[in-house]
Amino acid sequence: MLKDKGFSKDLNELMQFPSEGIFSTVLAKSDTYNYTLMCLAKGTDIDTHTSAKNGVVQVLQGKGTFKLFDRDIEMKPGMFIFMPADAPHSLQAEEDTAILLCLTL
Repeated sequence: MLKDKGFSKDLNELMQFPSEGIFSTVLAKSDTYNYTLMCLAKGTDIDTHTSAKNGVVQVLQGKGTFKLFDRDIEMKPGMFIFMPADAPHSLQAEEDTAILLCLTL
């Protein structure tokens, strides 16, 4: 069996902002990781939830508020947010916002 030789994708080209809600596309996935590009329309809210995996949110474009436990974090391009497994979190997109979500064991 050949080993995965890796790949590259231009996230700017993959971004698609819906008129409402969320557009998401899985970039890479295995039993131990999941990398997803998520594009949220202005005004989109994701209610408080948790994940069984550790997570990282990297803000690529847009603005909003990310709530991690009881702390509000300003979402802006370049922001890196680490979430331990089972951490309650939510977000609100104040404008069209793109994030890279990485979940790992």
